[in-house]
Amino acid sequence: MKIPFLGHRREIPPARDAEGIAELLAECELLRSQAFREGVRLDDSVDSLEALDQLVPRWRDDEEVLPWLGNDAGLYLGTVIVRTVPGAAWGLRGDGQPVILLDTGREFDVVASGHEWAASGVPELSQQYAEVAEE
Repeated sequence: MKIPFLGHRREIPPARDAEGIAELLAECELLRSQAFREGVRLDDSVDSLEALDQLVPRWRDDEEVLPWLGNDAGLYLGTVIVRTVPGAAWGLRGDGQPVILLDTGREFDVVASGHEWAASGVPELSQQYAEVAEE
């Protein structure tokens, strides 16, 4: 028995808006507000990553803020990479996790790096940037 409306439907992939995705991922509202309170201006530059590395990590005492700040730190690191490293672009893994894709084919999980930085300060965001920019 063939019922046409129950048949296999071809899934249409969602449209990808690279600029829209980049702008959304660049928001990093919690990180930007924390940095602003400490007098650090996040202007999507490598210098701003170095300034973040110098912040006193008061957020580590707040278990609710820590994962959110780590996520924002990773997305901010990715934003700086995409805006300053030629050929770097945002991509999404199969599980929906945003990653940086490099010309070399390497995939860089900036969110995991952000979580590590927020939790322990190591590796520094500027150090992660330097490693990616070398490639």
